[in-house]
Amino acid sequence: MDGGRTIRGGEGEPRPSRRRFARIVAMVVTGVLLLTVLNPMSHPDVLVRPTPGEDAVALPLYDLLNRTGISQDGASDEGDLDGAGNSLSARTLAAAGWSPGGEVDILDTSMRLPVYGEGRPDHVLSDGQSLTLGEPTRLRSLTFLATGTRTDGTGADVRSVGSVVYSDGGEHKFELVVPDWAAGPAGDAALTLPYANSATGFGLDVIGSVRLYARSVPLEPGREVDHVVLPEVTDPDANLHVFSVGGRQADREWTGTWARATSGYTEVGPWQDQTLRLAVRSTTGGHKVRVRLDNTFASRPVTIGAVSLALRDTGARTRGAAIPLTFSGARGAVIPAGGRLVSDPIDFLLPPSTELLVSIHLPDRVTAAPIHYASVDTNFTTAPGSGDRTLEREEEPFTGTVEQWPFLTGIEVMDGPGAVVTFGDSITDGVRSTRDAYARWPDVLSDRLRQRSDLPDPGVLNLGVAGNRVTTDGYPGEGVSTYANGVSLLHRAQRDVFSQNGVESVVVFAGINDLRWGASAEEVIAGLNRLARMARDHDVRIFVATLGPCEGGSRCTPGLERQRQRINAHLREQRLDPESPFTGVWDFDAVLRDPERPTRLRPEYDSGDHLHPGDAGLRAIAESVDLYELLGS
Repeated sequence: MDGGRTIRGGEGEPRPSRRRFARIVAMVVTGVLLLTVLNPMSHPDVLVRPTPGEDAVALPLYDLLNRTGISQDGASDEGDLDGAGNSLSARTLAAAGWSPGGEVDILDTSMRLPVYGEGRPDHVLSDGQSLTLGEPTRLRSLTFLATGTRTDGTGADVRSVGSVVYSDGGEHKFELVVPDWAAGPAGDAALTLPYANSATGFGLDVIGSVRLYARSVPLEPGREVDHVVLPEVTDPDANLHVFSVGGRQADREWTGTWARATSGYTEVGPWQDQTLRLAVRSTTGGHKVRVRLDNTFASRPVTIGAVSLALRDTGARTRGAAIPLTFSGARGAVIPAGGRLVSDPIDFLLPPSTELLVSIHLPDRVTAAPIHYASVDTNFTTAPGSGDRTLEREEEPFTGTVEQWPFLTGIEVMDGPGAVVTFGDSITDGVRSTRDAYARWPDVLSDRLRQRSDLPDPGVLNLGVAGNRVTTDGYPGEGVSTYANGVSLLHRAQRDVFSQNGVESVVVFAGINDLRWGASAEEVIAGLNRLARMARDHDVRIFVATLGPCEGGSRCTPGLERQRQRINAHLREQRLDPESPFTGVWDFDAVLRDPERPTRLRPEYDSGDHLHPGDAGLRAIAESVDLYELLGS
């Protein structure tokens, strides 16, 4: 969701005199604190809190903690998150791998967790306090780990407005929208916990599952952040609870060369003490490489025993030796539930359009995992109990196949020329394209870019998910499920698009599944407009495509056709509207439709199910893209 939005027009003039005044106040407060510490008669429980306001002294988050919202099971009187005696469970947080005082990587941001479960304050009830992140620094975005509560029983989102103050005195305001901890959607959550504690007990029968949310606020990367004024909530029935705030570094040295979105959390294997070998192909090149693994939608941490990267020969055989990867210097690591793990960079000269093998050893028993379901590429696995074979060069130990991509969500190169995200449903995902042939339309688009010496050769990141919708979730966002058609584009855009490194453009081609499952044209258009606002806030160009025909396909009724035509007519009007929220509109419908019968696919483009284009249709989509417009050249 577009939970953290910059409010335009909030830029102020530098105010050096106020900043000097704030420093003087800081010196006075520091002196008072020293006297308090040195005074043996001072009360040990006294906490000095800042006074909200733009001239308040900015303090670290630890010094702003003013509310206890996490309690031990059976001792719920130690915490009260919502004002009614209910609190998050320390036991379920620890079971998710979110240890007290530990770190979790969320939205490409390292988030320091509070020391919780000891009956002392563990978060900030946000109310305009001034927060420092340390020395002034350049950041691409801020990430808030937060949740909302309400006293009116509506379960509505909590809306608030904060501001970022730069070192040059400039300031801009942002709106933070955070769902209610119990009523909010799981598909949009950073972490879902199975139950909460209450004054009457704990467990599913008391409150049910509860959630923490991550919200990203885009910043101006060229400016140093001095401090942040935490959001102020004006609704008397709402509270915003902030557990951590982190900054995403502004360096643009990394660019995605391959990526896939987690589409669900499903039963697997079980896998135990065996090695997965996953096949991918780069789109842009670089001289240093790192790999990204995610434990999205999980409720438990997963142990990664070892990971390697190798050039691919054929099948599961490597071309040359596999290179072991490390994580903060160690061969293995644990990924908390909902967390991300990024490998240390390695020297690895990677050309564009090169096949790779990423091998992952899972030492412990894994019965469910986050996956990308429709891989359309063949991946491999060794037998259970076969141990760490990540450095194996031959394919003989890899006796099994895997039709999904588990855990692996991205590969990045250093000093790449930026990236393009293709964001959509099964047509973008390549369903019904030829297996292992790299015939998806984003694959063909990447090939076109690579062949043009007069244009940059960016990464092309395929973030399509089969069955995906713009507005509503297919996979519910929590628990083990047979549904692997993803949470909505709106719910996953922050994670799958705007936390990617080097992204400069996104192409949205989706909406037909919304119509197939009962959404109206107006709902789809509203969802596309929200995606456009998110892209604008993140300074990313956004292109949207008209919807192709599907007469004769499953759930493609005359009523759906009327809704499709309304969406396409609206998008075509946007091409001529100088106030359009989109950078550009591409008419994929005109590319795919049969001139003799525009409500159906061209016969030569139809894969056979009358909904999905085959290889020829996917190539036609890619060849219709204006490369100069795509790259802003």
